[in-house]
Amino acid sequence: MTRKIIIGIVAIVAVFCVAFFFGLRWVEASVTFHPIRYSAAHSSVPHGAQDVSFETADGVRLRGWVFAGRGVSHRETVIYFHGNTGNIKDTAWLGQKFSARGFDVLVFDYRGYGASDGKLSDETELYRDADAAYDYVTVELGRSADQIVLYGQSLGTAAVADLASRRKCGAIILESGLSSASEVASNFAPWLPNWLHFLGRNRFESAKKMSRIHCPVLVTHGDPDPVIPLEQGRKLFTSANEPKKLLIFPGAGHVVFGSQGDKYVSAVSVFIRTSIQKSSTPQPVSQAPRPDTPTHLSR
Repeated sequence: MTRKIIIGIVAIVAVFCVAFFFGLRWVEASVTFHPIRYSAAHSSVPHGAQDVSFETADGVRLRGWVFAGRGVSHRETVIYFHGNTGNIKDTAWLGQKFSARGFDVLVFDYRGYGASDGKLSDETELYRDADAAYDYVTVELGRSADQIVLYGQSLGTAAVADLASRRKCGAIILESGLSSASEVASNFAPWLPNWLHFLGRNRFESAKKMSRIHCPVLVTHGDPDPVIPLEQGRKLFTSANEPKKLLIFPGAGHVVFGSQGDKYVSAVSVFIRTSIQKSSTPQPVSQAPRPDTPTHLSR
């Protein structure tokens, strides 16, 4: 009888652990990815854009739009990595704003988002999609690495940090970025002990990757940010190499570019122009680089 009781208790504990594990994975997936699809065949291409597609290393076809820079273009090319919800329809206006300032812009959807094929299930696939976008710009559009600016918002900052830590680029922009999946979990689920965070499928160790990035870095964040606290943006900034800049926008919320409009696009454009010009010109070696002081902009 005692043996049967012990077996029963062990079985109950085992079932509970399995249910907890898969329940945790379900919660993680529901929080991390919120794709919204649309049919490319029944959707119009925004004014000034060209519909494009390219394939990932594992054979998934991704869709996007390329906006050609208008006026005097120096061929700086911005690759925009959107957040965890929606699709490129939500960010078409950003492509138009940057192209009006002379930049070429690629906005694209990760697998499972918009009209892209497949389904995004973990960070490894997100990084493959980022590589595919980079390869499209360098190979198909013929841009050199030092002309490429990687711009990520929210989840997109994880893709940018990983890509820039492995491949050369002219500059990166991290808007409302997360420092790691573990810190996001602490914010969303404070009841979950930190020592259980290893059960998550994704790590998104962006702050740790910043030390391997050697190009100008712009970190922007709203204050307060109800989704990803400002402290995580500060951690990305602190972990980054020089040259770097931090812009904090009081009252901007989680989507800074949406709340700040032209003022924000202009500030980012100045950063891009300055960064690309500096990266194209040999710079003297500084023995004691002066750390940037975070800049606060009011609405």
